[in-house]
Amino acid sequence: MKYIICTLLLFLSLSSPAGDKPNILIFLVDDMGLMDTSVPFLTDKDNNPVTHKLNKFYETPGMKRLADSGLRFTQFYANSVCSPSRASLMTGQSSARHHITQFIKPESNNAGTHGPKNWKWEGLSETDTTLPKILKENGYKTIHCGKGHFAPVGYKGENPQNIGFDINIAGCSYGQPGSYIGKENFGNGIKKRQKRAVPGLSKYHGKEIHLSEALTLEMNSAITAAVEEGKPFFAYMSHYAVHAPFQADPRYMEKYKNKTESKNAAAYATLIEGMDKSLNDIMDHLTKLKVADNTLIFFLGDNGSDAPLGPTHSIASSASLRGKKGTHYEGGMRVPFIVSWAAINPESQIQKKFNITRGILSSHFASINDILPTILDITELKIPENHVIDGASLIPLITGKQLEHKQKFLMHFPHSHRSSYFTVFRSGDYKLIHHYLEEGNKKNELFNLKQDPYETQNIAQKNPELLNKMVSEMSQQLKEAKAQLPYNKNGKEIPYPKLQ
Repeated sequence: MKYIICTLLLFLSLSSPAGDKPNILIFLVDDMGLMDTSVPFLTDKDNNPVTHKLNKFYETPGMKRLADSGLRFTQFYANSVCSPSRASLMTGQSSARHHITQFIKPESNNAGTHGPKNWKWEGLSETDTTLPKILKENGYKTIHCGKGHFAPVGYKGENPQNIGFDINIAGCSYGQPGSYIGKENFGNGIKKRQKRAVPGLSKYHGKEIHLSEALTLEMNSAITAAVEEGKPFFAYMSHYAVHAPFQADPRYMEKYKNKTESKNAAAYATLIEGMDKSLNDIMDHLTKLKVADNTLIFFLGDNGSDAPLGPTHSIASSASLRGKKGTHYEGGMRVPFIVSWAAINPESQIQKKFNITRGILSSHFASINDILPTILDITELKIPENHVIDGASLIPLITGKQLEHKQKFLMHFPHSHRSSYFTVFRSGDYKLIHHYLEEGNKKNELFNLKQDPYETQNIAQKNPELLNKMVSEMSQQLKEAKAQLPYNKNGKEIPYPKLQ
C-alpha cells in the first residue's frame, strides 16, 4: 500500500491533468550550426556518434541532457539564411513556395543585382497561415520571445502578434541585437547600435545581465502565467544568440580565453554556453511547474554556423562539414535538431502515445519544413484547407517507425550572398546544387552524401543520367511551387533548370 501511495504521489507531482493537450516549446538558436556543441551529431559508417575537434571546444550540458532523453538527427536541414528558415518553420513550406527567399533587410529590398524584385520582401503577415495562428485558434496560449525577423520595418509581420502570437517579448523586424549587454541597455541610447536595439526589455537596462539570460527570465514568466491560466502553451524561444555581434557572456569568458587565442571565437563559445544555460533553466522551470512531462521540446538552429573560424567555403567553422552560413554546402544548411519531452515519465499517457526513441541518432534526413506538420500531428490538429505544405510529420521517425514516403528537401536562393543564385535539391543519398548564372561544367554540382559526406567529389559530369533525373525532379518541384527565379545579365528571367 505504501508503495502504491508513493507511486501515485510521484505521478501527480510530475503530470499535468489527464486529457490536456501537450505543451510545445520550440527552442531556436540563431546561426547555430551542427558542430557548435559538445553533443556529437556526426557519425561513422556504422552510425555511431563521432566526437570531432569542435565538439571538444564547446560545452553544452543542457543539450546533452535533452539529447539523452530524446532523439537527434544527423542530417537536419534548414535554409542557409535566417528569414527563409523562420518562414518555413511557421508555414511548413519551402522557401520556393512561400517566396521569402532571402534574409529580410529591415529597411530596404535586398533582392540582389539579379534577384527577383517581387520576392516576398514584405515577409509574413496577418493573412498567412502560420503555426502559432493554428494553435491559438485551438486553445493554445502562444508566446514569442526573442528574435522575430519575420518582416521589415512598417509591415504587419514586424510584430509577431500579427502572425498568431498572443505575447511578444523582444521580437521585431531585425535579425541581430544592437547589444547583448544589459549595461549597454541592449543597444538603446548607444548611437552606433540604436538602430538594432532590442525592444521591450527596459526593466533590465543598466544591469549586469546578458541578453540570453534576460530573455530566459521573461520566457519563464510567460510560461508560468500560461500554466496558471490553465491553457496549453506554445512557447517559441527564439534566441538572438549566437548571431553577431560576438559580445561575450562574461559568465564563461575566462574558460574559453584559455581554449583559444581568438577573442571572437572565445566570445562565440560563451554565447553558445549562455544559450545552453537558457535551455537548462527552462527545462528546470517546466519541472518546477509540474508540466515537464507534458511539454515537447524541439531544439534546432535556423541555418549553418557563422562561427568566426576560417574561410567561408572551406572546412572550418563547421568542420568536418564544408562551408558555413549563407553557403549551399552542408555546413551552411545542416543544423542541430533534438526532439524530446522535457522530462521522462513512463506513466504519462501522452508519452505512452508518442514514445520518443531515446538517446540515439537518426540517420534519416529531415528539414525545418517538417516542424509544423509534426506539431499538428502530435496535437491532433489538421492542416487548414487550401494551405499547401512541403513538409511531413516526423512522428513515425521520432517514435521508431518507418516513413511511408521518401524524404526530399528543396532550398531555393535566387539572390546574391556567400553562395549566390542557386537551388539545392536533396533526394535520397544525392544532393544537387544548381547554379543559375554559372556556365558549362560549373552549372551543376552533384554529390553522393552517403559516400562523400564532406562534398569533395562533384560527380555531375560522370553521371549524366542521374544528373538529368535530379535536374528534372528539381525543376518540377520549382514549377509546382511557382518559384521565383533570378534574372540574367540581359534582364530576362532565367528559365527553370534543365540540362543543355
